Amino acid sequence: MNTPSDTGLLRPLASRLSAPSTGNNAIKPGTVYLVGAGPGAADLLTLRAARLLARADIVLHDALVQPEVLAMAPQARLVPVGKRCGRLSTAQHFINKQLVDAAHHHSCVVRLKGGDPMLFGRAQEEISALMAAGVPVEIVPGVSAAFAASAAIGQSMSLRGVSRSVVFLTPAVGQGETPHVWARAAAAADTVVLYMAGRQAKDISEGLMAAGVPASRPVMLVESASLPGQRLVPTSVAALPQATAALGDGPCLILVGEVYAGLVDLAIDAADAPAATLARMAAG
Repeated sequence: MNTPSDTGLLRPLASRLSAPSTGNNAIKPGTVYLVGAGPGAADLLTLRAARLLARADIVLHDALVQPEVLAMAPQARLVPVGKRCGRLSTAQHFINKQLVDAAHHHSCVVRLKGGDPMLFGRAQEEISALMAAGVPVEIVPGVSAAFAASAAIGQSMSLRGVSRSVVFLTPAVGQGETPHVWARAAAAADTVVLYMAGRQAKDISEGLMAAGVPASRPVMLVESASLPGQRLVPTSVAALPQATAALGDGPCLILVGEVYAGLVDLAIDAADAPAATLARMAAG
């Protein structure tokens, strides 16, 4: 009887997706690496990501990837394929085609995505397109923005006796979906992290309250997590639309839950959030 390793189920993704041979003289495509660029700061990249950037022939990167990160691939051709809410973006089907085409011209193709590729990064569409074209693909994890935001405010998303569940959500809805359909999952969780949400604060506030989330539930806004210009704003579900007025143009995460009650109640200065949290813990 075959074991999982015999059937190839435990082999790396790239080794299971080698291009089909069309003869002895067939040229195999290169490998596409879906690489997490992390939340922004260049020194939060993984070692594997840095090594791949150093040997990449071409890098297709998101709009939010910082110049310091792109500088790690001075030898590579850099191709912006960014997507940002409310701005001119590259269509996903065109990005898929670019990746397949690049793999037939280069041996090491890096698709550099903000945060972690496998969380709200449209990775599955690209993996499927590469698989269908017989192009080998590997995924390199990255630090997601939720973890950088938690580090910035000095508050864990989980806390014994307060938060046993954490949900990552995006308020974006697809064609035919009901607005606020995401809010049911948010209402059922102890802690909620909303990605790509800063421009929809009013709808998010209304959606959460309509789903039964208390208007007074604490909220932390974290803009440009891990970068020098990051902003941390404590607020509540009801006051969320007004609080976003203090933000700039950077990517924003909305963190909702009772674990943030101390930060909001103290109305601490954003820059002092981690120090204040540690001091409160030590005093307790």
